[in-house]
Amino acid sequence: MGAPEHGVVLVVEPLLPQRIRRPSDAIRFLLTLLALVAVVLLALVAQRTLNGLETDVQAGTGRAPAFLSSVAGLLGGIAVLVVPVAFAVERVFHRDGMRVAQGLIAAILALLLSYSVDEWLISAGPADLIQLLTGGRDVEPLNTVLTPAIAYATAVRMSRRPQWRALLWTALALDLFALFTATKVTALGAIVTYLVGLAVGYATLYGIGSANTRPPGSAVVAALRRLGFGPVSARRIEDDTSGSRRYVVGLANQSRLDVTVLDRDRQVAGVMYRLWRRLRLNTETRRRAIRSLRAELEREALMAYAAQAAGASLPRLLGTSEIGTEAALLAYEHLDSRPLADLFDEEIDDELLAQTWEQVRLLHAHRLAHRHLTGESIHVGADGRIVLVDARSGEIAAGDLLLRLDIAQLLAYLGLRVGPERSVKAATAVLGADMLASAMPLLQRIALARATRAATRKDKELLPALREHIVALKPQAEVEEVRLERFRPRTLVTIIASAFAAYLLLSQLSKVNLVSVVTSANWAWGGVALVAAAASYVAAAAMLRGFVPEQLPLGQTVLAQLAGSFVKLVAPAAVGGVAINTRYLQKRGVPSGAAVASVGASQLVGLISHILLLLFFGYLTGTQAAPSLTPSRGLLVVLLGVAVLMVVILAVRPLRRLLTTRIRSLFSGVIPRLLDVLQSPRKIVEAVSGTLLLSLMFIICLSACVRAFGAEVSFAAVAVVFLAGNAIGSAAPTPGGLGAVEGALAIGLTFAGLDSPVATSAVLLFRLMTFWLPVLPGWASFTWLQRHNAL
Repeated sequence: MGAPEHGVVLVVEPLLPQRIRRPSDAIRFLLTLLALVAVVLLALVAQRTLNGLETDVQAGTGRAPAFLSSVAGLLGGIAVLVVPVAFAVERVFHRDGMRVAQGLIAAILALLLSYSVDEWLISAGPADLIQLLTGGRDVEPLNTVLTPAIAYATAVRMSRRPQWRALLWTALALDLFALFTATKVTALGAIVTYLVGLAVGYATLYGIGSANTRPPGSAVVAALRRLGFGPVSARRIEDDTSGSRRYVVGLANQSRLDVTVLDRDRQVAGVMYRLWRRLRLNTETRRRAIRSLRAELEREALMAYAAQAAGASLPRLLGTSEIGTEAALLAYEHLDSRPLADLFDEEIDDELLAQTWEQVRLLHAHRLAHRHLTGESIHVGADGRIVLVDARSGEIAAGDLLLRLDIAQLLAYLGLRVGPERSVKAATAVLGADMLASAMPLLQRIALARATRAATRKDKELLPALREHIVALKPQAEVEEVRLERFRPRTLVTIIASAFAAYLLLSQLSKVNLVSVVTSANWAWGGVALVAAAASYVAAAAMLRGFVPEQLPLGQTVLAQLAGSFVKLVAPAAVGGVAINTRYLQKRGVPSGAAVASVGASQLVGLISHILLLLFFGYLTGTQAAPSLTPSRGLLVVLLGVAVLMVVILAVRPLRRLLTTRIRSLFSGVIPRLLDVLQSPRKIVEAVSGTLLLSLMFIICLSACVRAFGAEVSFAAVAVVFLAGNAIGSAAPTPGGLGAVEGALAIGLTFAGLDSPVATSAVLLFRLMTFWLPVLPGWASFTWLQRHNAL
């Protein structure tokens, strides 16, 4: 180190912005909104409890002497206005007028918002919510005095000044006490007022920005001097991958430092993404969503010292220091290097690959996980030596899972750069085939860094190719499957959709007297519906047999279709049947590719048949009441709409590419399979008859359910309703299209002329026959087929 220099050091850096938008303000705003929604929903659910609380509060405050209430109201009302004004005067004297202006903007916005919400609630708001907010009295739902005061105090960050905060809370408490004693506010109204004021304050803070309290480069230089360094120059360079500032500092002894500055306001940057990953991934793989500034500093320093002790090639940490209360720095020795991401792929030779894996081996030998092995964190020095940087996310005393995650991440990144074969070969030479085999289950997209994960979405063959090369090295390796995700986004969507579907279904059931449904229905037609529902499984079996050139026993094939009705309880309608049939064909000895192609062929022909039947019956519904054979206006509108949609899709290149890719992946190999089927007239008859009968049986079942309640609707209209409703149900992500099918069919039958209760009763009976009753036989079929190794 050089002797400290106390002269002025010129720091070359862009001017720091006077105001910045802090991610923490945005997070507080979102959390306040969530709290507001949760409070309102809980109040609507627990109305009796809240009314009891309201009564208790009023009874308690009502016992206060009138004189005390009057004094509290006078002092509170004055203090709520005086405290903000006094704070503004104090800030102006300290030349902090921008803070005051920000508070005034927040107060004005809060006043306008609270007044607008009050007017809307009184004129058109939900009756239950108005009752809870006003107690049935002539009071403001949101207090238009307290809301601006709270927004003002939030926007000027009065909470960071203990004395002013105490004064404000005292004023608010006095004013609320007076309002409760005078029955001018309710408990829910006070809570909502406070939350709305907070939300407006935080929104103003984030929208306008806060004063930039980040220490400038001169403060960084001063902190380095306190550490005993003699800085003579400083230049800010590009921020690191975490968004932290970086400086190159020249010292008096001609050496240089790389300084990383951790700013307090950056600690919550990307916190929503980190929270999502924390919820989605298992405990061992997730990282802490938020760390304090001190914890972040200590973590990075500890990782740097541990890596040095392990002999790994990382920049040597020379010192750490806090810079006031808003930042901290880490000073590393300067190394002339460039990141691997800046090198051309041709420059990454076998020597660099071997060095990279050797550094990983050294870290792992001392149970250190880097956790961010990307092109930005792997550098090549001027002497050609590999250097690892950005170890802030690393873990000491790491478990096997984290070490294997490092290997999977580096395999994927290098595979993108030099190809999967070279990546695996270089790793094997350093780590050995056994170590790579243990990391193979972690070659999952979810386990990779964000940039690598995005790249693998484009190169979908990379991860399978890496696995193939590892298997070629260790074909007999026993690899235990590793599940990293607690849940998949698709599962979350299914749960939400199922909850919504259950709500819709329960709302429909509430409109129907089930006892009346059972006693008033004509069960002769119910028997017809049951026979038609049972026949649909025979038709589905014939349909599948027709698209498979190999011989399939009719009995087992019918049982496989029944098993599909059991799987619908946990899978969307369009997914469960496909999976069951594919598995059944594979167990019957049909090769995997041919099985997928056969099921795809049946799906393709079924889709075409569905569309043709829908058009045919739609045509009939438009001509039944007219002697001329002209299609209905509604059908023409639908056809024109479909035509316009197809033209748009085909005209827009990304949409066209997406459509063709999906169709190609779904029906690849279907055409050759169809050609095999076309060589057998018996198979053609079986496939076509099964496809048509499957739809017709369901239409007959729905029509019989309608007639079971004494209603008369044309067969063609029922067919249109079923075909449209079934299409919606197949697209819905809920198990078996639950909720979506019932809603679509009920609405369709209502449009066809049925009363809503009759339509709902008919749909519920139809779903009982086709969805709920087959569950138990489906479970028995599923179990029997599995026991006999047929599924």
